[in-house]
Amino acid sequence: MKNSNNSFKLIGAILIGAAIGGTLGVLFAPDKGSDTRKKISKKGADLKDSLKDKFNDFLNSVVDKFERAKDDAAEVEDKAKAKAKSEKV
Repeated sequence: MKNSNNSFKLIGAILIGAAIGGTLGVLFAPDKGSDTRKKISKKGADLKDSLKDKFNDFLNSVVDKFERAKDDAAEVEDKAKAKAKSEKV
Protein backbone atom coordinates (compact mmCIF):
# COMPACT_ATOMS: atom_id res chain seq x y z
CA MET A 1 0.00 0.00 0.00
CA LYS A 2 2.94 2.28 0.69
CA ASN A 3 4.03 1.99 -2.95
CA SER A 4 0.53 2.94 -4.13
CA ASN A 5 0.56 6.06 -1.96
CA ASN A 6 3.94 7.10 -3.38
CA SER A 7 2.70 6.53 -6.94
CA PHE A 8 -0.45 8.53 -6.28
CA LYS A 9 1.57 11.39 -4.75
CA LEU A 10 3.92 11.41 -7.74
CA ILE A 11 1.07 11.47 -10.23
CA GLY A 12 -0.59 14.29 -8.28
CA ALA A 13 2.63 16.32 -8.16
CA ILE A 14 3.18 15.88 -11.90
CA LEU A 15 -0.39 16.93 -12.71
CA ILE A 16 -0.20 19.98 -10.44
CA GLY A 17 3.14 20.97 -11.97
CA ALA A 18 1.73 20.57 -15.47
CA ALA A 19 -1.31 22.66 -14.59
CA ILE A 20 0.78 25.45 -13.09
CA GLY A 21 3.25 25.41 -15.98
CA GLY A 22 0.52 25.39 -18.59
CA THR A 23 -1.38 28.21 -16.91
CA LEU A 24 1.71 30.38 -16.57
CA GLY A 25 2.66 29.72 -20.18
CA VAL A 26 -0.78 30.76 -21.38
CA LEU A 27 -0.90 33.82 -19.13
CA PHE A 28 2.43 35.15 -20.39
CA ALA A 29 1.64 34.49 -24.06
CA PRO A 30 0.90 37.61 -26.16
CA ASP A 31 -2.76 36.80 -26.94
CA LYS A 32 -6.08 38.58 -26.48
CA GLY A 33 -7.83 38.02 -23.16
CA SER A 34 -10.63 35.97 -24.72
CA ASP A 35 -8.10 33.69 -26.43
CA THR A 36 -6.19 33.32 -23.18
CA ARG A 37 -9.35 32.37 -21.28
CA LYS A 38 -10.21 29.77 -23.94
CA LYS A 39 -6.72 28.31 -23.68
CA ILE A 40 -6.92 28.16 -19.88
CA SER A 41 -10.32 26.48 -20.12
CA LYS A 42 -8.96 23.93 -22.60
CA LYS A 43 -5.92 23.23 -20.40
CA GLY A 44 -8.25 22.72 -17.43
CA ALA A 45 -10.38 20.27 -19.42
CA ASP A 46 -7.26 18.43 -20.59
CA LEU A 47 -6.00 18.24 -17.01
CA LYS A 48 -9.37 16.93 -15.81
CA ASP A 49 -9.36 14.23 -18.50
CA SER A 50 -5.79 13.28 -17.66
CA LEU A 51 -6.62 13.07 -13.96
CA LYS A 52 -9.66 10.88 -14.71
CA ASP A 53 -7.51 8.55 -16.81
CA LYS A 54 -4.83 8.28 -14.13
CA PHE A 55 -7.44 7.66 -11.43
CA ASN A 56 -9.11 4.96 -13.52
CA ASP A 57 -5.73 3.30 -14.11
CA PHE A 58 -5.05 3.42 -10.37
CA LEU A 59 -8.50 2.04 -9.58
CA ASN A 60 -8.10 -0.79 -12.09
CA SER A 61 -4.74 -1.63 -10.56
CA VAL A 62 -6.29 -1.84 -7.09
CA VAL A 63 -9.15 -4.00 -8.37
CA ASP A 64 -6.69 -6.35 -10.11
CA LYS A 65 -4.62 -6.70 -6.94
CA PHE A 66 -7.75 -7.38 -4.90
CA GLU A 67 -8.90 -10.06 -7.36
CA ARG A 68 -5.48 -11.74 -7.27
CA ALA A 69 -5.49 -11.68 -3.46
CA LYS A 70 -8.99 -13.14 -3.42
CA ASP A 71 -7.94 -15.93 -5.81
CA ASP A 72 -4.83 -16.64 -3.71
CA ALA A 73 -6.95 -16.83 -0.56
CA ALA A 74 -9.37 -19.25 -2.23
CA GLU A 75 -6.43 -21.40 -3.34
CA VAL A 76 -5.00 -21.49 0.19
CA GLU A 77 -8.44 -22.39 1.53
CA ASP A 78 -8.79 -25.26 -0.96
CA LYS A 79 -5.34 -26.60 -0.06
CA ALA A 80 -6.12 -26.40 3.65
CA LYS A 81 -9.41 -28.27 3.16
CA ALA A 82 -7.69 -30.95 1.09
CA LYS A 83 -4.96 -31.34 3.70
CA ALA A 84 -7.52 -31.55 6.53
CA LYS A 85 -9.52 -34.11 4.57
CA SER A 86 -6.44 -36.24 3.84
CA GLU A 87 -5.41 -36.17 7.52
CA LYS A 88 -8.84 -37.48 8.58
CA VAL A 89 -8.40 -40.61 6.51
